[in-house]
Parts: sequence; structure tokens; C-alpha cells
Amino acid sequence: MTDAFFTCQKNVLLAKSPSTQIESDFAATRGRSVPEEQEALLQQWLEEGVGNLPASESVPAARKVSLTLSSGWLEGSELLMTSLNDLNASPEVTQCADQQLSDLNTLASSELQDHAVAEPARLAAEEAVTLAGSASWAAVVPQTDHQAAGCAGINVEVLNDDPAVLAWSLAETVPPVLPAQPVQDAVPFYPVPTEVPYHEILWRDWEDLSVQPCVLEQVSKSTPLFEFRVMSYNILAQDLVEQGLDLYVHCHPDILNWSYRLPNILQEIQHWDPDVLCLQEVQENHYWEQLEPTFKEMGFACFYKRRTGTKTDGCAVCYKHSRFQLISLSPIEYFRPGLDILNRDNVGLVLLLQPVLPEGLGLKAVSPLCVANTHVLFNPRRGDIKLAQVALLLAEIDKIARTAEGSYYPVILCGDLNSVPDSPLYKFIRNGELSYHGMPAWKVSGQEDLSQQLHSRKLLAPLWPSSLGVTDRCQYVTLCQPKKLGRREYSRDFLLQFRFCDAACERPPQLVLLEGVTDAKPAASAREHSAVTAVLERHNSFSLLGKQCSGVIQHGLNLTSVYSHFLPQRGRPEVTTMPMGLGATVDYIFYSAEPVENKAGRRLYKDGALKLLGRLSLLSEDVLLMANGLPNPFCSSDHLCLLASFGLEISSL
Repeated sequence: MTDAFFTCQKNVLLAKSPSTQIESDFAATRGRSVPEEQEALLQQWLEEGVGNLPASESVPAARKVSLTLSSGWLEGSELLMTSLNDLNASPEVTQCADQQLSDLNTLASSELQDHAVAEPARLAAEEAVTLAGSASWAAVVPQTDHQAAGCAGINVEVLNDDPAVLAWSLAETVPPVLPAQPVQDAVPFYPVPTEVPYHEILWRDWEDLSVQPCVLEQVSKSTPLFEFRVMSYNILAQDLVEQGLDLYVHCHPDILNWSYRLPNILQEIQHWDPDVLCLQEVQENHYWEQLEPTFKEMGFACFYKRRTGTKTDGCAVCYKHSRFQLISLSPIEYFRPGLDILNRDNVGLVLLLQPVLPEGLGLKAVSPLCVANTHVLFNPRRGDIKLAQVALLLAEIDKIARTAEGSYYPVILCGDLNSVPDSPLYKFIRNGELSYHGMPAWKVSGQEDLSQQLHSRKLLAPLWPSSLGVTDRCQYVTLCQPKKLGRREYSRDFLLQFRFCDAACERPPQLVLLEGVTDAKPAASAREHSAVTAVLERHNSFSLLGKQCSGVIQHGLNLTSVYSHFLPQRGRPEVTTMPMGLGATVDYIFYSAEPVENKAGRRLYKDGALKLLGRLSLLSEDVLLMANGLPNPFCSSDHLCLLASFGLEISSL
């Protein structure tokens, strides 16, 4: 009852005054007893009725305030880039306000009957709260069915039907009094202060890059573009949550439930409306039972690859069949029996998609698009495995994206690479080359500094055996042909046909005569012939492996990152996840570009046929700490989603 009158009084005062100070004033006085004001307000409600209240304290005023509070969350969760004023007519919010008033009337009628019994208990509880003191950060306890009407003013049906309202209630609702008995094994939860909504703290701007001069110069007004959006999102598998609860002690248990997280994740995806969706940590049973049916209703065609072994999660790639058609699909398993360098269960997916042009463009064509998605091993100490997994992925992309002329279709590579920006693995993807021989394995991903470790694993050349069938250029041996500039290519069998011809048996004048070596007419024995054959075979194998023996690996895909990994307006680095309260960037969207020049070992790019038109901004560590890290009631994964808008040039046939 105390909380109900508190809410009503707060709504009335907010309707009277636009001052933002009212919110903090009520937060400060929430724990103090105000029996005179409550009794007066109760008596006025009972004598005059709701309909006879003064204009400033009438039902529309209270409804207006309730609608303003709820629309703040609806804006942040559904329309992050629109105005608050556009949502004042939301039917869900109106229902919420009506229910709040109805519950308040019910509480008022029951208060008179129970007043004599409840008043001593209430005063004792309030006295205990006063002695304990109040803090600006309080534990959020989601209300049960019988508590929701008294504390939150929102009915249970609305909470269950609308996850956005539930998330707002978790962020706003603070219990009026502390429980008499502490809850066993309770986990402390410290959200942002109640006067600062989550969506205002976690606001992410859309950065329009199409208006930049460098992009305008490359895009002619007469050149049409096939525009599309790509999202990469690690959605946090529920099995992994339950296996690592120690990582989420800062979260209230209720916001870790899959029944709470799933609607929030789906709502976020539906709001940003990507045309291509790359997901990591997708639990298999959740995918087949919930995610795939929902995505199909949203117009997506979906493909899934579970991790090998006993793992229950994997990667998924979905695309809107109204925008793309599938040309080829290639799932990748990084596990190779008997190879220590590839003994983990991570997987990936590579798709070749054909954009679907709208009708009426006439004889126009657009290049196919290669989309890859992966989740690389987490272990910071096994950078050698991470490099081998990425090499396999790049070899698969090379196979799928290569054209008949030897060039590549545009490539978009998404995923959780478990490596930070400017780490050796990141530089390898972006710069196309890495000298790894002698490098400590922990240094590859840059996740941890283990330089003080006495006996750390070091990378030695070759990184993987030739039996893997992948060259130092991250290409499959069976698909690539060695090329030497300035020389003609002849097969061994063809050359052997001329071994005893006159030209081959004639000794050059300057050649020293050595018996059995430079004879005028050499005759090779069967044993010598087999030895020569073995030498030739080894030569062919090493010519394909190239520089791997020298500890250098390369690739020729020319990939650059959508994000700059730094927020210039805040002077802080971007982060995509918050493990143990420490911000880091491990999620990426790479895309094909044209190299311009190299500066201090860093390759510079400009947009080619695939142009970056925009991106959803990321957040800094300090901002996420204000929202109690990840996950929180607003963001239901321990990673932020990445979103980028691209344009493919449309050419005439």
C-alpha cells in the first residue's frame, strides 16, 4: 500500500511540474514515513472518488506520467532512433496505466479494513529501513504475481506479454521495504539509479558513412547500389550461462533466464531488421524449437552448424530470401583427429549468396556475395589453435569466393574471434600476412598478458602439417596451382619424354666432364630414377607450402574492419563484451576492400565494389559499467550486437 500511494503521489507531482528534480527528491524520501500525507490522500480518494479529483491530480494526469515513464523504455527497446513523443499513444502503455489505477483503487478499499492490523507492522518495517540507511544503488527484485499489483502497478499479463515492459520494471522498481528475512543464496544486483533509464545510458547512434567525402567520391550519382544490412551477434547460449554462473554474479538470476532473454534478443533483431544475420553461441534445441521458426516467420532462410563433440551450441547464418538466393553452402569443422593444432570443436559457415534485384531495373547485374560466420576458440593460451582455425576458414572462403578469372567476389566475415584489435591474429586478417615463428602462443590473441610466465608455448614453423592440405597462403593445395613468374609450366611426364633427345645428351663445352654425372649419353638406373622421382615430388609439395617453413602465413582476401575500435568523441576504446567487468572487443565484421598503401606495416584500404554505408555505434567500458555490465535488463547477452549497412554496385549487363 505504501508503494502504491508513493507512486500515485509521485505521478501527481510530476504532472504539476516538469522539473527533473522531483524524481530524485522522491527517491531520497522513499524510505521515510509520510503517514499524514498518505492518510489525507486516502481520505480524499474515498470521499470524492477518482472522478472528482482536482484537474492537476485527475486520472489523465496520472496516466500521462505513467505513459511517459513506459514510453522511455519502449523507445529504447523498439525504436531506439525515434522521438519519445511518437510513442505516447502506445496501447500497451495505456493498458498499463489503466491497470495501475485499478490496482490502486483495489488497494485503497482494502486498506480501511486492514489498517488497524497493518499499521504497527508497517511502522516497524519503516523504522528498520531508516536505521539501515538508504543507498543510491539498490537491489532489483522482480515482483512475483501477488507482489506485482502492490509494488509495480503493472499487471502480470502485461509483464509476460511484453518483455520491454518487464525490462523497464526491473530497471525502475525498487522494493519499498527490505524483507524481514534474507533470501538464501541471494545474488546482489546493482543497476543504474532509478532516475536514469537503461535505454538512455545504453543509447547507440547510427553512424551514416555514406555522406563522407571519401565515399561520395567513389559513388557516382548515376551508379545504383544494392543496399543491405548485416548483423553479427553472440547471443550467449543458455547452457553456457548455467555452466559458468560465476561469470554472472553481478546479474539478478531472473534476467539470466532464457524465457526472459529470448524475447529481448528477438525484439532487438526485429527492430534493426538486418538482411543477413550471423549468430554465435546458438543453442541447438533453442534454434530448432524457437529461433528458426521465428526467423522463418520474419522472412529468413536459416542454416545452422553445431559445434562438434558434445557441445550444444553453434553458429547460424540467416538471410532474407526476398533479398538473396543461395548459390552454395559450406559448413566447416575445425576439429581434425590426430592433429594437436586442430583438436577443438569450433565451427564456421561460409555461404555464397546472389542478391535479388528489384523488378524494373532492366538488364542489370550485381556480383555474388560471400558471407562467413565463425566462433574461434576462447582459450587465450592457445593462439596456435586460433591461427590454424582462422587459416582453415580463410581457405574455405578462398574456395567459395574465388571467380573463374582468379579474383574474388566481395566477402563479409563475421564472428567472435576471441582476439582484441591490433593483436597478431587481427593484423593477420587485416594486413594479409603474419610472421609467427617464435611468437608466444598467448600473444596471438592479446586477451591476456602472460609475459611473466616462465615456460610459455611458442609457435614453431610449420604451424600445421602438410597433411592438412592447406598452404601458407591459406588455400587448399588441391585447388591452387603454383605459379612462377617468367617460366612456362610443363608436367613432369611431358619433360621426361625428352630426357634422351640429342639436345639433352649433348654436353655443353664449358661443362666439366664427370663420369656418371655429365656423360655425353647418361643412362639412369631404376634405383636412381625412383630417387629422382621422390625429389621431384618433395619439390612440388614444398613449392606449394611456400614460406610456411620460414614461419610466414598469408592470404589474399584484402579484408578490413567495419569498426575503428575507438570512440573519438569519448576518447575511449570501443568494447563488444564485458567479461568479469573488463571491457574488450572480440566481435568483428570484416569486409572486402581495395588496398591503397602500407604504412608502418599497416595496410590502408578504400572501398571497392562493396561499400560501407553505415554502422551502429558501439559503447565504451565506462558506459557499460554504469548499466552494471553485460548482460543487464536491457541487453540480454554478454555481447553487444554489431550492425553495418553495405552497398554493392549494380552494373549493366
